[in-house]
Amino acid sequence: MDLIEAIKQRRSIRAYKATPVPKQAIEEIISLARLSPSATNYQPWEFIVLTGKSLETAKRVNVEQMEAEAPITPDFKALPPNQLASPYGDRQAALARTLFDTMGIERHDKSARYAWQVKGKRFFDAPAAIWIAADETIFNEQHQISLVDLGIATQTIALAALEFDLGTCIQQDTIFYPGALRKALDIPASKLLIVSIAIGYPDWDAPANQFRSEREVIEAMVSWKV
Repeated sequence: MDLIEAIKQRRSIRAYKATPVPKQAIEEIISLARLSPSATNYQPWEFIVLTGKSLETAKRVNVEQMEAEAPITPDFKALPPNQLASPYGDRQAALARTLFDTMGIERHDKSARYAWQVKGKRFFDAPAAIWIAADETIFNEQHQISLVDLGIATQTIALAALEFDLGTCIQQDTIFYPGALRKALDIPASKLLIVSIAIGYPDWDAPANQFRSEREVIEAMVSWKV
């Protein structure tokens, strides 16, 4: 697929077919991701691929932790949207309203909203997922640049997936409980879970996949200094 077309077509996929993703496709996508730019060639990324039993374990742990109202303690900290200043929190709120409207979920339908949260914790039932991790030694208060590298690798995966007719959803809520996930999946405590990517063949008949988030006009975010 043409690169510009891929950038335009990429979207968050929140419903997938049960069709398994071939191991070779995931290997090729990750092989492309490892070519991503990296500050002074640190290459801080590590990739943990979840399929089959490991994915089911991660789903179970996430849902159990959510239902138990366990503390949300991601390795890569982020404030809840309702604590963010305008316009950032406003954009998230608008996204949620439009997405729920697309799926016919009423604002006061707590049961349906909770079910949607559970679906998110289950990677939207994608047949595979990729966690991008990094060793704890790469981060400290004086060194955060590797987060940029990991973000670039994430985008590379999302774009490369389109070449294989795959869709992705970049998530944090499937790594909200890193301690429990590491224990259940035998991942060393030194490996920080930075971002999660659900991956699979999109179910284009699902209402959630008809939704696309809005972007600000270029004039609102570009300053020219001449």
